[in-house]
Amino acid sequence: MIASIDFRNFKVLRDARIELGPFNLIIGCNGSGKTSVFTALQTLRHLAVRPVVFDNVVTPASPGSLRFRFRAPFEELEVCIACGADGTGQTLAVVGGTEARHRWPEIVARLATLRTISLDATALARPSPPGAPIQLADDGSGLPAALDRLQREAPGTFAQIAGEFCRVLPEYRAVGVETDADGTRRLWAEVVGENRRLPAADLSQGTLVMLGLLVLVSTEPVPAVLGLEEIDRGIHPRLLREIRDVLYRLSFPEGGRPATQVLTTSHSPYLLDLFRDQLDEVIIAQKHGAEATFERLSERADLREAIGGASLGDLWYSGILGGVPDER
Repeated sequence: MIASIDFRNFKVLRDARIELGPFNLIIGCNGSGKTSVFTALQTLRHLAVRPVVFDNVVTPASPGSLRFRFRAPFEELEVCIACGADGTGQTLAVVGGTEARHRWPEIVARLATLRTISLDATALARPSPPGAPIQLADDGSGLPAALDRLQREAPGTFAQIAGEFCRVLPEYRAVGVETDADGTRRLWAEVVGENRRLPAADLSQGTLVMLGLLVLVSTEPVPAVLGLEEIDRGIHPRLLREIRDVLYRLSFPEGGRPATQVLTTSHSPYLLDLFRDQLDEVIIAQKHGAEATFERLSERADLREAIGGASLGDLWYSGILGGVPDER
């Protein structure tokens, strides 16, 4: 959906552009602008539902700006957001002439589904009290309520989630939700060979993140754009391929399901190793002093030769790819 974002004086991104495809793995050191990309997406979603200005040319006079370009069928549209010195979005202008007015409502409808997620184990394990939202929240809270709803209203989807959970994590034989007398819903999982249910508080971080991710990608409606921060958090390296494949199902769906544009960040060289043959899906966030820029690995003409038989993760760790902390 989003083709590119241009940043001017936005957080650490003084003058940078990021080109986006259907799936985007963004890697780099701390403070290199990865989270700023997600902040920009949140700013776009927030301002899109407010009154906007339509113009043929917009040159903001504000300290900073964000400029979004879109993929077909919205390639004639461009959005420019004026930002304050602290990076807060102030106004949104749509560039594209008369046609922009007709296509803008379609963009707004899709942007309303945009989500940026950072799954937290504590939030994922938290019980859902009566009346709690039944959608998985951006931090992962509400997982018991979301699963309970699927179990009642979409048992086929729930069965698929439970089956995949037990396949990926074969130490478990079942997962589900129980409801207290007061309506509080609690997550549980059963371990193979044991005749008891483990409460969510006893499940590992990786187990909870995997379950939260399966619920997120299986629940309708799917977001048009999904940002996931540090999706490998707590996940054993042997399970990273499963994580990648789950996310691929969103970006490259089958059966006529709408596609989701995925952006995810990582500090895992093991996850990066899985993209040796998909360099166009990897973006390096480069930090230069107090500024940062982005570079897609497929744009590095020398990289294929440099890789040879080496691990892509090792090349990143060594500094050959860039996107690593400065050494002093």
